[in-house]
Amino acid sequence: MNGMVVVVVAAVVLAAGYLVYGRWLAKTWGIDREALTPAKRMEDGKNFSPASCFTAFSHQFSSICGAGPVTGTIAAMMFGWLPVLLWVLVGGIFFGAVHDFGALYASVKNNGKSLAQLIDKYIGRTGRRLFLLFSWLFTIIVIAAFVDMVAGTFQATFAADGAVDAAASYAGGTAGTISILFTFVAIAFGWINRKFGLSGWKELLLAVVLFVLMFAVGMQFPVYLSKFGWFAVIAVYLLFAAAMPIQTLKQPRDYLTSIMMIVMIVCAVLGIFVLGANGEATMTAPMVADISALATNGSYLFPLLFVSVACGALSGFHSLVSTNTSSKQVEKEQDTVVVGYGAMIVESFVGVLAIVVAAIMYSQINNTGAAGALQGTPFQIFSQGVARGMMAFGVNGTLATVFMTMCVSALALTSVDAVARIGRLSFQEFFAKGDDAAEDVQAENTGLAKVFSNTWVATVLTLALGFALAFGGYNNIWPLFGASNQLLGGMTMITLAVFCKCTGRKGFMLYVPVAFLLACTFTSLVQSIISCANALAAGGMAVIATSGLQLVFAILIVILGIFVAYNCLKELFTKEAGSIPDEEPEWSQMGKARYGHGERPEAPADGAKAQA
Repeated sequence: MNGMVVVVVAAVVLAAGYLVYGRWLAKTWGIDREALTPAKRMEDGKNFSPASCFTAFSHQFSSICGAGPVTGTIAAMMFGWLPVLLWVLVGGIFFGAVHDFGALYASVKNNGKSLAQLIDKYIGRTGRRLFLLFSWLFTIIVIAAFVDMVAGTFQATFAADGAVDAAASYAGGTAGTISILFTFVAIAFGWINRKFGLSGWKELLLAVVLFVLMFAVGMQFPVYLSKFGWFAVIAVYLLFAAAMPIQTLKQPRDYLTSIMMIVMIVCAVLGIFVLGANGEATMTAPMVADISALATNGSYLFPLLFVSVACGALSGFHSLVSTNTSSKQVEKEQDTVVVGYGAMIVESFVGVLAIVVAAIMYSQINNTGAAGALQGTPFQIFSQGVARGMMAFGVNGTLATVFMTMCVSALALTSVDAVARIGRLSFQEFFAKGDDAAEDVQAENTGLAKVFSNTWVATVLTLALGFALAFGGYNNIWPLFGASNQLLGGMTMITLAVFCKCTGRKGFMLYVPVAFLLACTFTSLVQSIISCANALAAGGMAVIATSGLQLVFAILIVILGIFVAYNCLKELFTKEAGSIPDEEPEWSQMGKARYGHGERPEAPADGAKAQA
């Protein structure tokens, strides 16, 4: 199969999904074009900060498009590229994009509430506290996995005498230097935009100039550190990224990162087409592998395929981004379709590119592993493939390698700073007495709860546990990531179903995804528990340190997942349709001063048909 054909067909299918199903979903649930969003009404200069559609899209896309679309899809290709491709397309359109848009939409309709606060409103306080604990444990797992990936990408190679092997370390050291510069450049970029009111082509031009300067400096002065040295650098970055006002660092960084990722996508597509024109884009990987042979080794198509391909098809983590940060930046309700549904569709396309690139590279990679699996890390395979395509249309080989190393590390780094912020917010919200936002919790508490709900204390504790797990290597906890991630997605879908029922909206399109996700994730988690228990039975201190930790997390996640799912399903079947209307507007002092005291139009009784 020619990779060009697959890319074109997938692009058409995903675009059709957005234009047809995405818009139908928005019309069914209702878009109020006249309403002032929470970002405007509740603007506070910290978390609520109205942004343009592209800036909000950039934040959502760069935060959700982490290591998953590359890592998950390539790892799952042990089953063949066709099953993975079909799940990315079907899952992206009918599962993932619906999940992301629904979470963003429900939050915008409820004054920018986090998913935990939505569960509190529609499910109950017990469900909220259990969910907050679940999501906090989940963010620790994500921090550990992604930090280890990024540090491993940047780390230098040292010779026997302790000297740095500059040739082997150049790409990683250069990407690390650019990442350090990225932080300061993003802060300056955001300040300049706010100071001079830059937008449109002027904002884009400034971003391009800064990119050129960053890459020029980074390639001239690479920083060579050990893996643990990069751990320290990343820890300092995350400490401030998780606690600083969102428009100071996160918002401008996401804008810059999205531009880089869009360039990466364009380069990947062009590379595939140029290689195809030269007859070098044949997908040599098996279309469908021997499923029965894989099953005898414990690699079952269900549920492994569906929990491995997380971010490319559906990721529960996205709901935390949608409700904790993106809903507080959306400037207009109609932007929720582009930001929520559209960002997921683009991420699914990244997953398609990863599949095609890996399938093309298959014949050139040592594939002597079990069942002919691709050898090398998914990041290495993807980076090599795209860099090869870039060189085919004239890009310098060194520049292509550095650029792709920077891109794949940015895929993980932009997600980990978002998840660090979300973990901090979840920890703070756990101590809330009422329906407080995370930033308001500390003022309402006393004693130890007041200390734990402090922004910096919550950030440090969250990062400390994440980094403690990271020292053991992401391979030790990665098996839990996929299952717990999809379970989080299932919980979100149930909450959205309750939201739709309570507000008089149609929610039937959520029922099949809910049933499938719960069955898939609990099966996978039970398999993980059995596997860890068997490993522990074999004994050995190293096994106890790795499998024992996995077992503890797996059991906790299963228990919390069962309780949250039970509470959600109980409310879904017992709540009266149309019993809870959309939330009345709240106004901050800044919002009142800037936008006045307008009232939100009353929604029709049938659930606010769209005016889109």
